[in-house]
Amino acid sequence: MPPSQHRSPLYNCLILRLLKHTSSILNPINLQMVTFFKLIVLYFILSPSISSSTSLDTLSKGSSLSVEDSKHVLTSQDGKFSAGFYPVGNNAYCFATWFNEPSCNNSCTVVWMANRDTPVNGRRSKLSLLKSGNLILTDAGQFIVWSTGTVSTLDLQLRNTGNLVLRNSEGDLWQSFDSPTNTLLPGQRFTGRTTLVASRSESNISSGFYKFYFDNDNVIRLLYSGLTISSVFWPDPGSVPWEVERTTYNSSKFALLDSLGNFSSTDNFTFSSADYGMRLQRRLTLDYDGNLRLYSRKDENEPWIVQYQVFSDPCTVHGICGPNSVCNYVPVSGRKCSCIPGYTMVNHTDWTYGCEAQFNLSCIDSQSTFLKLPHVEFYGYDFGFFPNTTLDECTEKCLKRCDCKGFQLKFEKHDHPNGVPYCFAKTLLLNGRRSPNFEGDLYLKVPKVNKFSNNWHSNEFNLTCDEKVIELKREYRKEHGVWSVRFLLFFVIGLGLVEIFVIISVWLFLFPGRSRRITQGYLIAATGFKRFSYAELKRATQNFKEEIGSGAGGVVYKGRLPDNRIVAVKRLNEANQGEAEFLAEMSTIGKLNHMNLIEMWGYCAEGQQRLLVYEYMEHGSLAENLSSKALDWKKRIEIAVGTARGLAYLHEECLEWILHCDVKPQNILLDSNYHPKVSDFGLSRLIDRGALQNSDFSRMRGTRGYIAPEWIFKLPITSKVDVYSYGVVVLEMVTGKVPGVEIGVANGNGEVERQGLVNWIRGKKCGDKARGTWIEEIIDPVIGDDYDKAKLQTLVEIALQCVEEDREVRPTMGQVVEQLLHEGNETSNKFEGID
Repeated sequence: MPPSQHRSPLYNCLILRLLKHTSSILNPINLQMVTFFKLIVLYFILSPSISSSTSLDTLSKGSSLSVEDSKHVLTSQDGKFSAGFYPVGNNAYCFATWFNEPSCNNSCTVVWMANRDTPVNGRRSKLSLLKSGNLILTDAGQFIVWSTGTVSTLDLQLRNTGNLVLRNSEGDLWQSFDSPTNTLLPGQRFTGRTTLVASRSESNISSGFYKFYFDNDNVIRLLYSGLTISSVFWPDPGSVPWEVERTTYNSSKFALLDSLGNFSSTDNFTFSSADYGMRLQRRLTLDYDGNLRLYSRKDENEPWIVQYQVFSDPCTVHGICGPNSVCNYVPVSGRKCSCIPGYTMVNHTDWTYGCEAQFNLSCIDSQSTFLKLPHVEFYGYDFGFFPNTTLDECTEKCLKRCDCKGFQLKFEKHDHPNGVPYCFAKTLLLNGRRSPNFEGDLYLKVPKVNKFSNNWHSNEFNLTCDEKVIELKREYRKEHGVWSVRFLLFFVIGLGLVEIFVIISVWLFLFPGRSRRITQGYLIAATGFKRFSYAELKRATQNFKEEIGSGAGGVVYKGRLPDNRIVAVKRLNEANQGEAEFLAEMSTIGKLNHMNLIEMWGYCAEGQQRLLVYEYMEHGSLAENLSSKALDWKKRIEIAVGTARGLAYLHEECLEWILHCDVKPQNILLDSNYHPKVSDFGLSRLIDRGALQNSDFSRMRGTRGYIAPEWIFKLPITSKVDVYSYGVVVLEMVTGKVPGVEIGVANGNGEVERQGLVNWIRGKKCGDKARGTWIEEIIDPVIGDDYDKAKLQTLVEIALQCVEEDREVRPTMGQVVEQLLHEGNETSNKFEGID
């Protein structure tokens, strides 16, 4: 059990006598003082001693662990794991679980953290299991930075597996194994709902740029999600899954590391440790450098040994050296990063930021030339791919474009003995590496006036690593309260020396003459987003000049960042969150990554200002394009499929359960290729944090015509409200008719009845079912006559399932995706070629 030893009976007896005598002494002076003193002393007697330590494995309901006592930890029964407050910086702590090691102090092997992106203060912070059953982490006694949202819990237990579990009489309510940080332990299930996220650096434990997760095609992957660019880099993105012995045909998304050292996944990815078969301490960790490694050791006195790693060459990891830099790996000396000629490091403490040019390229062909960098490859980000192209032809293509940074020339063997030249023209120089085995060269575009050498070893920089611990800037303001009451102590005749000593000691302990209130200036650890100042966004939007959209959450403005990227800046209407709470939400949204969700690039939390910075979508919203002939029937089906995938990810696959609550055409944005991206998916959490933890919302959310019946009848809100809204959007895409506006239908008596969109479509389907012409009667004339009747009919039938009145009858968004893609369906070929 937690610290709960009470003080001795003799000590309590002395305190009670103190209370009696002090009351008689102070009553004439100040009645309020006496009352307050009584309460303090009674609490002191009745409350458990928090200074005593515990080495037990369980925290009972109503108890706490304090950050100020290093002995306040839970230890598993076998002694292999501990859980408590772990220092991650100067006056910065996270609640964590780690392997017990002799005298590891601040360098223990941490396997899980509750609040890695929102460290707490080293004073007055606690982990408390409330009597309600909720486990909460409070910062400086003021802010709740993390909670499990559970009820009816009996206790918290640290098990021998390293799993931290909340239990009740019926079983386990919550466990840390369901929300891993960057490590998997033997027996810990890895599913489609879990993700490993690497640390930011070796000394910075906050969420970094690399993720290990199950993708939408059921394949387990490694993703680089950098400051501005994201890319999957394992398995080889240039190969289809079956070429790398993976399978996409098992949707259970499950993987497990066993105690003997074997890892197996439902996508057919398996490996065994080099010491397979031995029962050792093991951990599978996604390290800060993006490499997934399996470690093992005999016991806590032994060092960890790498028994398996995904990459033998660390330079194949994307983003490892940042933009405009080259990674070179020599097994003897290790990995080194170098700036390419004409470039210098942006940040001498972090290679993630890469290098920046020390020159300006001209758009005039005659003023640029090319520098050959042998055996250097920059993966991806080509504006063109030109097979069977000579060096001169490739040079000309690059010179004609101002945004061309250089080109890759590579000879592919194929059936030609000397190989066929392939030209890859680059707009960005990312994921650079040099390897003698790479049969190709990079031709770097540089000004003619500058003289550069192709020996970039002269551009190698050493990182500045003076500090190994991250310092989080925090301010403590002290407010001095002055007791206005002067008191006079009279020693009572007959009171023993022991009682006098206790009175003086307790009085000095309880009333030191001033009270301290800690307030906090909060600077959160890196979330993966750029934090903009309000002034920066005001300049970027020209004082919020060009409005490109608005809604219940706020107004969206078009802006241009200093690096010339076009962005959409959303200014939230409601700013009722504290900064720490807002940044915790940003951390949650930062973990979301899906091709059909709008990408967030940054945020602003300054005073009462709350702004979100998104990527800019060239074609605006679906609502703006529904009447356009650019959206033919194929594009409309693609939009329906993509939107369903994005919502299914929010409901079923991301780290936290997120409802959109306002699915409508205005919140579905289209890129340059009319591919859909769902936007505003985080605002329901940002505006009303905690509401999603409950079955009821404080107020109705959504837009008239798209809201589900649950909102109106005040039924519990589930993910099925988004399913309903999605179905309405699909019907609107097919028919071109706006929901919420009734449609006139002539009845048998010559009268015109008004019907809603859904009832109108159902009436057409039932009335014309025998003739089979109902789909032609509802199709939007903008689509024209050239469409696939069977495919659109299937799409409408799926949408009608989504708008059923009874939410239990509606499919989930995951089931909608499966139906649209027809995996295992009786109409499995209907959407072939659409996805």
